[in-house]
Amino acid sequence: MKCVCAQYILAIKRLKSFHDPSLPPFLPRRSIHLSFVPDEEIGGEDGMGPFLLTSQFKNLNVGLALDEGIANPLDEYTFFYGERMPLWIRVKAQGKTGHGSRFIPGTAVSKIIEVANKALAFRVVQEKTLGYTSPHSHQGEGGGEAGNCGGGCKHARAKKLGDVTSLNLTVLKAGVSMDGGETFAFNVIPQEAEAGFDIRVPPGVSFAEIRKLLDEWTSEDGVSWEFAQEGGKDPLLDHHITSIDREQNPWFSIFYDALASRGVKITPEVFPASTDARFVRAMGLAAFGFSPMRKTEMLLHEHNEWIGEDMFVEGVGVYETLIRSLGSAEKFQGEGVAKKE
Repeated sequence: MKCVCAQYILAIKRLKSFHDPSLPPFLPRRSIHLSFVPDEEIGGEDGMGPFLLTSQFKNLNVGLALDEGIANPLDEYTFFYGERMPLWIRVKAQGKTGHGSRFIPGTAVSKIIEVANKALAFRVVQEKTLGYTSPHSHQGEGGGEAGNCGGGCKHARAKKLGDVTSLNLTVLKAGVSMDGGETFAFNVIPQEAEAGFDIRVPPGVSFAEIRKLLDEWTSEDGVSWEFAQEGGKDPLLDHHITSIDREQNPWFSIFYDALASRGVKITPEVFPASTDARFVRAMGLAAFGFSPMRKTEMLLHEHNEWIGEDMFVEGVGVYETLIRSLGSAEKFQGEGVAKKE
């Protein structure tokens, strides 16, 4: 996120260049690194993913990573300890062709429509579950798996987008064209059809469950599915979350308490989309997603994306507080012993 990158840089500049007489000079115990890598918006498999496997990253000896979060229209900060698994799925169908005046059985388009109808029916069910979850399912101060509680559960909290599986039909392709798609033959039944889906899977739902659905939806002859991630690589198919239990994760205590010192309500959630933090968590490292953007409309990827000047400046101060606290943390007992290679 562009504003977050700028706020990081400005916060570090302030910590290095200016001194608040009410605070001691900033002499961090830990090294602080900024990373700017490509391809996050198209999956990250050629950006952060391979970078984490290099000796350069290993030599950094990272203990905690911060990544972007999302704007919050309420007067509170949201931070993210996990995120939904992003799956881009391509469904292909092969069928009989012929003249458009005939009732040709088993056409590719009819097969694709059948898959789309099943997928969109699943979407409706998931959207309806954006209601309530059991208050007993949380871990620590606001994490863990959420179980559906229906509308009558006392003390239940509303489910957030990051708690459910979302699905959107984003690609539909079919038709017979002799000029690369400039024109199509309306009287010829196409032999091939294709659909693309964007699926986001929350912690608590395994890929095995999603695979079973996809296999059921594409069980008809001539229909198949595959991953459509950029570069033809398979996505991460396991969930990894960062503990928000103070006893299990001392980084959480430092991060949370530093934020709380700003006097703003803090809400931990599962990130509804995806960031490079999932690659960091998969390495066994702690990672939090956070953007200091309270009272700010969610406009990500819209043509008029913006942040108010006052919130931007406030965010620089928030990162000063976080970097000062996190960078001053002493080494924890057992830190660095059980990292994944």
